[in-house]
Amino acid sequence: MFQVDDAALAKVRTIIDRHTGGIKVKDDTPLISGGILDSLAVVDLIVDLEKTFGVKIPITDVQPDDFDSVRLIAETIARVHTKRQ
Repeated sequence: MFQVDDAALAKVRTIIDRHTGGIKVKDDTPLISGGILDSLAVVDLIVDLEKTFGVKIPITDVQPDDFDSVRLIAETIARVHTKRQ
């Protein structure tokens, strides 16, 4: 089972760093609502997350808010991973 722990947050942070153009963010920094990521960047982010975590993120089961911070992304990955089992 995937857990939202320090290791998971660190992994998500590393992925986010690749998609923010060098902007350093904290775990609760608003990424979408704060204008750091646009919709096209979110699509690229989802592809990267799926490859890294070995999950398929069904677009029908998620909302833009699910990707608005490092913490929310980690929670979304955990939810998708749990549903898969």
